[in-house]
Amino acid sequence: MTLRGTGERVAEAADIQGACPAPARRRWLRRAVVLLAGTPVFAGLVYTPAPQAQAAEAASVDIQLHEVAPTAPIKSDTLTISGTVVNNGREKITDAHVGLRVGPALGDRSSIGEAAERGAFRAGTDPAEISSEYAVKIPSLPTKVAQPFTIKVPVSKLELDKDGVYQLGVSLSGETDSRQYEQVLGIKRTFLPWQPEASANRYQMTYVWPLISTTHLTAETGSDDVQTPVFLDDSLADELRAGGRLEQMVSLGKDLPITWVIDPDLLQSVDAMTKGYRIRNPDPAGKPLPGKNKAVAEQWLSALETAVQGKKVVALPFADPDIASLAHRGKDVSGTLGQLRPATDKAKQAVETVLHVPASTDFSWPVDGAIDPSIVNVATSAGAHNVLTRSDSLQETGALGYTPSAARPIGAGTTAVVADADLSTAFRGDMLSAGNSVLAVQQFLAQSLALNLQKTDSQRSVVVAPDRMPSASQAQSMAAALRGLQAGRWTQPADLEAAAATKPDPGAATQVPGAGQYPEALASQELPVAAFEKIRATQNTLDHFKVILTAPDRVEIPFGNTTNREMSTSWRGRPEAALDYRSQVQQYLNGLTEKVKVVPKSDATLSGHSATIPVSVQNSLVQDVHNLVLRVKSANPTRLMFGDKGEAQQEIVVQGGHSQTVKFTANATATGPVEVTAQLFTTDGVPYGKERKFTVEATEVTSTVMLVIAGGVLLLVLAGIKMYASRKRVAARAAAQESTQPSDESPDTGPQSTEASGPGETVDR
Repeated sequence: MTLRGTGERVAEAADIQGACPAPARRRWLRRAVVLLAGTPVFAGLVYTPAPQAQAAEAASVDIQLHEVAPTAPIKSDTLTISGTVVNNGREKITDAHVGLRVGPALGDRSSIGEAAERGAFRAGTDPAEISSEYAVKIPSLPTKVAQPFTIKVPVSKLELDKDGVYQLGVSLSGETDSRQYEQVLGIKRTFLPWQPEASANRYQMTYVWPLISTTHLTAETGSDDVQTPVFLDDSLADELRAGGRLEQMVSLGKDLPITWVIDPDLLQSVDAMTKGYRIRNPDPAGKPLPGKNKAVAEQWLSALETAVQGKKVVALPFADPDIASLAHRGKDVSGTLGQLRPATDKAKQAVETVLHVPASTDFSWPVDGAIDPSIVNVATSAGAHNVLTRSDSLQETGALGYTPSAARPIGAGTTAVVADADLSTAFRGDMLSAGNSVLAVQQFLAQSLALNLQKTDSQRSVVVAPDRMPSASQAQSMAAALRGLQAGRWTQPADLEAAAATKPDPGAATQVPGAGQYPEALASQELPVAAFEKIRATQNTLDHFKVILTAPDRVEIPFGNTTNREMSTSWRGRPEAALDYRSQVQQYLNGLTEKVKVVPKSDATLSGHSATIPVSVQNSLVQDVHNLVLRVKSANPTRLMFGDKGEAQQEIVVQGGHSQTVKFTANATATGPVEVTAQLFTTDGVPYGKERKFTVEATEVTSTVMLVIAGGVLLLVLAGIKMYASRKRVAARAAAQESTQPSDESPDTGPQSTEASGPGETVDR
C-alpha cells in the first residue's frame, strides 16, 4: 500500500524537481530512495493494490467544473476556474486542497481526444500542480457533501510558452483516516487554448445553425373557408415559448456568426399558429380543440425575422425529407423521388413569404452527413449542387497531416461540403450539467485551435454541422463556444455558400464511400419500403379525389405538404409514431372521399312495362363536385333494362352540402326481382366510391290477363247497352198508352188494356 502511494508522490515531485539544478536533484533522489527503502512494504517486497484503487474504496471524489473564464485567455487575463468537489467515499477527507495543474502543450488533434478520455489521476502523465499559492484549502470534507471552490490565477503565472493547447487539470489532494498522508483523490481534466495574438493565417469557420423541429401539422383542416389547420398536439408551443428549444436557438443565434439552415415546414407551421389553429382531440370521436398559443407563435416569428436579417439563410426541402431513406428504400416505389422537386420549390417560397429574406435551396443535408453514391444521386436530383456531409463519412485516405478545406468536387458538378466530425459532434449528450458544458466548450475551442496550428500554407475553410435538433442546453453550449471564438485570433466567420465556393485542396479525398460503408446504425433507422408504398397509396387516392373537386387546392395543398411530412427525417427513431401519422393521413383522406356517395336505396317495385327509378347522390363537402357520372346497371337485362341496354348513366354536379336525385327510366320484360347496381364514376371512367345495390321487383301484366280483362270489360259494355235498350222500349210503350187512354165519360176500358199486353209482358202497378 505504501509502496505505490509513496512512489506516486515521488513521481509527482520529480516533475517539480525536473527544473532544479543537478546537485539538488541528486540530493532529492537520495532522500527518495531512503524513504522507499524504509517502508515495510518495500522491505517485505509484498505487492499491494495501487493506492489510487485502494483510496477509491475509502474516498471517491467527484470534481465538477462550472466555469472556465475566459475560455481562451490572453496574457493580461486572470483565469478563473470554479466548481464543486463531492466526497462520495466512506471516509471523511481532511487537510485537503484543490489545486491547478497546467501543461504541457499537446502535439495534435488526436492527443486532445486521448487526454479527454483519460480516467483516474496518472502520476508522471498528468502535470504537476502550480504554486500552492493558488490552491483552495479544504480542511474537512465529510462524505456526501459538496464543497464549492474557485481558483483564480493570473495567466502570466501559468508560464504558458508557445501557441497551443495545454492540458488543464483540477485535482483534490488530501488525507483519510486509513491513508494519513497526502494523495490525489480525484481529478478533472480540460484544456486551455492559448494563442494570445491573432494568427496571420486564420482559417474560415462556417457554423451551421439548424432550425428544425418534428412534424406537428396534420392534413386536417376546418370546414370553414379559411381551413383552420389542425395540429397533432400543442408541443410546438413549448419549443417556441421563453426558454424553449426553438426560442433559445433564435435568441442565441441572432448575435452569432452563423448560417441559418431552416426547414420551411417549421416556418409554415408557426405561421399557421399565428392565424388561429386547433389541436387534435385525444378523443377520436371529439372535435378538434382550439389552440391557445397564437401570441407565443407571433412573438417567436417576429424574433426570428429580426434575427435572420443580414445573415445567410439556407432552406432545406420542405419538411426536411430523409434523403438516405429515399435513396435506399424509396427510390423503387413509383412517384417517390418526384416529391423532392416540389418540396424544394415550395421551400424557397415559404422562407421568403414568412421571413421576407432570400433563401438558398442549393444544399442537401443527409442524416449525420453520411453519404454513398445513391444518396448523392438522390440529394442532387431536385437541383441541389452541394451535399453537406461529414469527415467521418468522406474520410481522408492520404497523409496530408492537416485538415483540408471543406469543399470537395465529387463529380457531375456536385460539391461535397465536408463538415469536421470532431467539431460537429462536440456538444452531443447531456449539456444540462454545467460540468459537461464547460468540458465540451473547452474541448471544442482546443480542437479549433489545434486545427489552425497544423502546418499548411493554404487558406482553409472549415464547416461545423451539429445535430439537426440541438436541445436548449446544447444550443447554449454551442453559443458559448462560438463566443469564445469571436475574438478572431485563429478563426474568421464565413457563411455556408462561401465555404462551398472555396478552392478545393488538391490533396483532399473526393471519393464517395461505397454503399457497404454506410453506417448500420443509421440504416436501421430508415423509413421502410412499406412507408413509401403507403405514401404512394395516399397520393393515388388524392389524385383520384381532386378530379371531382371544383376547388381542388383546398385538399391538394394540405395533403401535398403532408406527403412531404410523411418522408421527414424527424421520424428517425420514432417508427411507431411515423406509422400512426401515415395511417391517420390515409384515414382522414378516405373520410373526405366518402363524403361524396350514392345514398343507400331501398328496394323498388316496377308495375307495367316501364317506370322511372330515382337514385340520390349526397355531397357533404363544403365545395361543389363535378366531373362525376352516375351509372345504374341491371344484373339481368333480359328482364329489366335501362335504355336500350342493361345500363344507363347521367353526368351530375352536386352542390356542397346538398344531395341530388337522378331519375332513370327502366323497362321490364318479365316479372320477378332484378338486382340493380348504382355506381359513381369520374368522367374518365374510373369508379368512385362504393357501389350501391338494390332490388327492383317487376310486376308486368301478361297478354292472357289482358284478354280476360278486355272480355270482362266487353261484357260490362254489352250489358249496359241491353239495359239501356230495354228501358228505352218500356218508356216508349208507356208513352203510347198515355196517348190512347179514354176520357172520364167513356165506358171502362180496363179489360181491353189487359188484353192488349201480349203474353210475357209485365207492367208496373
